[in-house]
Amino acid sequence: MAAAAAKMDAAAEGDAPAGKGKGGKKKLLLILLPVLLLLGAGAGLWFTGILPNMLGMGGPTPEEVAAAAAEAEAAPPPRSPPAFVELPEIISNLNAPGRRPVFVRLRAKLEISKAEDAAAVTDAMPRLIDLFQTYLREVRPEELRGSAGTHRLREELMARATLAAAPARITDVLFMEMLVQ
Repeated sequence: MAAAAAKMDAAAEGDAPAGKGKGGKKKLLLILLPVLLLLGAGAGLWFTGILPNMLGMGGPTPEEVAAAAAEAEAAPPPRSPPAFVELPEIISNLNAPGRRPVFVRLRAKLEISKAEDAAAVTDAMPRLIDLFQTYLREVRPEELRGSAGTHRLREELMARATLAAAPARITDVLFMEMLVQ
């Protein structure tokens, strides 16, 4: 009997590793399949917008949208017309390679958001001219070519004008004349 028991134990030990491998794959499938289904359903709910609304992360309700629209229609903010301050003519040499000097002649107007700020911009005019002259002396002639060059120049001058006339808000620099020779 003891020999028969020993044979049964040996047979059980030989079958055990093969049985554990199949059982492990089944367990993995039983765990992964529901997890993947839940993740897929959650992603579908999220991208359709159902889940964010359920969690309170959705956009405004239709009532809130209607209330905001009524407020916007009821009280449009009073808007003052923009004012313009003319800059004196600026003639500056450019940073040109070679011996031949290249100059730029620039006439421009500054657009400010409120007419009351015109006095502050006029008071800051020496600083504005200095900043514009200093910038123009470092510009190469090829940087001013084309509409992209004019746009870059406008952006740079507007940034410097905003710094120089700090309490006043400069909204644009309008070129009246720009000549590069």
